[in-house]
Amino acid sequence: MSRERRTRGEAGNAVLEFVWLGVLLLVPLVYLLISVFDVQRGAFGASAAARAAGRAFTLAEDEAQGRERAQQAARVALSDQGIEGPFELTIDCAPHPCLSPGSVATVRISTQVALPLMPEVLGGGRSSLRVESVHRVPTGRYVEARR
Repeated sequence: MSRERRTRGEAGNAVLEFVWLGVLLLVPLVYLLISVFDVQRGAFGASAAARAAGRAFTLAEDEAQGRERAQQAARVALSDQGIEGPFELTIDCAPHPCLSPGSVATVRISTQVALPLMPEVLGGGRSSLRVESVHRVPTGRYVEARR
């Protein structure tokens, strides 16, 4: 009789332990997947922004207009991916001057991707990762020289 009482007292514990173990392992896995997808979205947005900014820069009439158009194109490309925060855009040309026939514009975009569901209490600010992209755009050799 004591043996029956002992086995009856442990009935159903395996299912409960299995469910708790599943929850404890599944929650971090889901968070990890969401974080990876957000960082990938940020990397894709930075790549698209660098490409769009380079194209907008090389199609402009002069360098000042090109830099303004590159900023706007990068902002639109980043917002398409849901990245609304600040970003840094740098454009370097070799050989100088920019937009001369045969020159190559190197466009660099860097931005921060915030990790999801991270409270500001843990680190004094939201945890984020820095994402960068570089794109090189040549100016055609047989275009009319801009003045």
